[in-house]
Amino acid sequence: MAKKQHAVALFTDSTSSIPADLVEQYNIEIVPLHVIWGQEDMLDVVEITSQQFYDRLINDPVRPMTSQPNASQFAEAIEKAAGSGAKEAVVITISTELSQTYASAMQSVDMVDIPVHVCDSKSCGMGMGWQVVAAARAREQGGDSAAMLAAIEKTRQQMVLELTVDTLECLHKGGRIGGAAMLVGTALNLKPRLYVNHRTGRIEPGEKTRTRKKAIDSVYKAFFDALDTSKPMHIAVHHAMDEKTAEEIATRIRKDYNPQELLIVDLPPVVGVHVGPGTVGLAGYCEA
Repeated sequence: MAKKQHAVALFTDSTSSIPADLVEQYNIEIVPLHVIWGQEDMLDVVEITSQQFYDRLINDPVRPMTSQPNASQFAEAIEKAAGSGAKEAVVITISTELSQTYASAMQSVDMVDIPVHVCDSKSCGMGMGWQVVAAARAREQGGDSAAMLAAIEKTRQQMVLELTVDTLECLHKGGRIGGAAMLVGTALNLKPRLYVNHRTGRIEPGEKTRTRKKAIDSVYKAFFDALDTSKPMHIAVHHAMDEKTAEEIATRIRKDYNPQELLIVDLPPVVGVHVGPGTVGLAGYCEA
């Protein structure tokens, strides 16, 4: 079935982790980042799946790296949309504190013939993905680019993203640890609660714990303490090769809060490079 054409094309990058059915439903265009593994340069999700990535990560002594899309990747995607009738484009990228993807998107603005609005999500994973979906839903309701940008901003202001990693080593080696760098050193054995500061776009440290169970409980409590649970909530449970734990958390959420929307999201390879297997987290917002 042919994709529905919109006057405003909507783009994001592959770190958004939006489930494929929502990508298809809302005609969201995904520009992939790159996973660099030795001499191989693979497009995130397109040329290496999450399962392939984590299977290889366990056994391959070579450490993978990541790279942002180049400006021409964005420009080609936008020009293709323009060729199909788009008059404008909205692009939402991973936080500038975590990647140079925003810079590449900005460079593409002068390479295309339609107006392009580029937004820094100040987030990653479904912390960004929910902003993209909000923009898509505003568009479905007849909104123009201004309405989509307003929906992005409103959602970001309500956004909460809490996570715990099995080890800080991947974040540390990848240089994406932000304010949580203070935990590195003799503390690599910690199972800390981390969160994304949606004003700065940085990963910051939360409570320090020494067991995975305590870390997950800390993430859960901090996440729901930050939301007005009396309002409709949209929540995603993130995981990196730990679907069992994600399912358990989702079951707990349904029982405790019965949110309006609840997703379980497998983090893509390019995110997995930096957080490592065993990562679990919550990203979501309440309607204002």
